[in-house]
Amino acid sequence: MEGSISSRRIAVTHGRILALALPMTLSHVTTPLLGLVDATVIGRLGQAHLLGAVALGAVVFDFLFWSFGSLRMATAGMTAQATGAGDRHEVDRALARALLVATVAGLLLILLQWPIAAIAFPLTGASEAVKGALATYFYIRIWAAPFTLANYVILGSTLGRGRTDLGLFLQVAINVANILLTSVLVLAFGWGVAGAAIGTAAAEVFGVGLGILVLRRLGSNPFSVAWRETLDRAAMMQTLSMNRDIMIRNIALMLAFGIFSAMGARAGDVTLAANAVLYNMFLIGGYFLDGFATAAETLCGQSIGARDERGFGRAVTLSLGWSFGFGLAVSAIFLAAGGPFIDFVTTSPEVRAYARDYLAYAALTPLVGAAAFAFDGIYTGATWTKAMRDLMLLALAVYGGMILATGTLGNTGLWIALLVFLGVRGLGQAFLCPRLTRRTFAEGRDAA
Repeated sequence: MEGSISSRRIAVTHGRILALALPMTLSHVTTPLLGLVDATVIGRLGQAHLLGAVALGAVVFDFLFWSFGSLRMATAGMTAQATGAGDRHEVDRALARALLVATVAGLLLILLQWPIAAIAFPLTGASEAVKGALATYFYIRIWAAPFTLANYVILGSTLGRGRTDLGLFLQVAINVANILLTSVLVLAFGWGVAGAAIGTAAAEVFGVGLGILVLRRLGSNPFSVAWRETLDRAAMMQTLSMNRDIMIRNIALMLAFGIFSAMGARAGDVTLAANAVLYNMFLIGGYFLDGFATAAETLCGQSIGARDERGFGRAVTLSLGWSFGFGLAVSAIFLAAGGPFIDFVTTSPEVRAYARDYLAYAALTPLVGAAAFAFDGIYTGATWTKAMRDLMLLALAVYGGMILATGTLGNTGLWIALLVFLGVRGLGQAFLCPRLTRRTFAEGRDAA
C-alpha cells in the first residue's frame, strides 16, 4: 500500500468497540426488511400465489446477492487499512476498483438472468401460478443487480472508515425508500408483483445515489481516480483474489446451513418446522455478534494500516471479549425465554413440543459461535481472506463428517454437528491468528 510508512496509534477502547458495533447491530436487523416489505405489501392483495412468488423471489435474490457479500467485506478490509495508514487516495482507489468489480459482476448477472432462472425456478418446487409471478418479479428486479452490489461496496467503504453510523443511515434510507415506493406502486397504482420488484429495484438505485453523496461529504470521489490506477494489475488482482476467497467462504457457509435445512426436511415436516423456528434464534444471535465482527473488522484493519501491533492485539482481545460476553448473554436469554418465543412463532402443538426438546442446542449457538463471528471480522480487517476461506472449507469438511458420524442420533446429531461446525471455525481461526499476526507485522517492518 502506498502512503505513510510510519507507525501510528489507533484508539482501541471499550467505548469505541460499542460505538462501532451497536449501529451495525441495528443495521443487520434491517437487512431482511427488503424482502419482508415486498411480502407484506403483496400480502395485502389477498392472492396466495403472488405472496408465494415474492417470498421465493426474496430467497433467490438473498442467495444470489449474498454470494457477492465479499464486495462489502473486502472493501471494508482494504479501506480500513488505507484509513489506518492515513492514505486517503488509496481509500478512493480501493473504492473505485471495488465499484468497477461490482458493476461488471452486476452486468454479468443481468446477462446470465435466463440460465440463473432456469436453474433456480425448478428448485423452488412451486406451482405454475407461483412460477409465473416469480418470473415477473425476478426478471424486473435482476436489472438492479449492479446497484445492489454497488451498495455493498459503499457500505464496506463507510465501515472501513469506522463510520458505522453512516452505514446504518444508508441501510435505513434504502428500506424506507423501498417501503414507500413499493406501497405506492402496488397499493395505489395496482401494479402487483411488478410494482414490488420495481419498488425494490428503485430503492437500490436510490441507495447508490445517496451513498455517493455521503462518500463525497466524507471527502471521497472514486470517479476522480485515474483509470490507470483503478486498473493497476497488482492492485486489481488483489481485489479480485480477496473477493474470490470471501465468495468461496460465503458459499461454503450457505452450503452448511442449506445442508442443515435439507437434513431436517428429510426427517419429516415436524422436524423441519421445529428446526426452522429454532434456526431463527441462531439468526437473531448472529445480528448481535455481527456488530462486534464489524467493530473488529474496522479496528484490526486500521491498526494494520497504521502498523500499530499493540493496537491490533488490543482490538483482537476486546472484540473477542465483547463477542463472548454478548454470546453468553444472548444464550442465557434464549434458554430463559425460548419457550415463549417458540409459542409466538408457531401454533402447532407438535412443533412446539418438538422444538422445546432441542431448545438448549439452539440457545448454545451464539456462545459457541462467538469466536467464529469475531474472528471473521478480525480476518476480514486484516485481509487474511485466503486463510479464512481455507478454514471455512476445513470446518465444512468436519461438519460433513460429524453429520455422518452422528447419523444414528437423528436430529440431535444434526444440532451437535452444527455446534461443532461453529466451534471448529472459531478454534481454527484462533490457532492461526498469532502466526498470521507475526507475519503481517514482520512484512510491515520489512516494507518500512
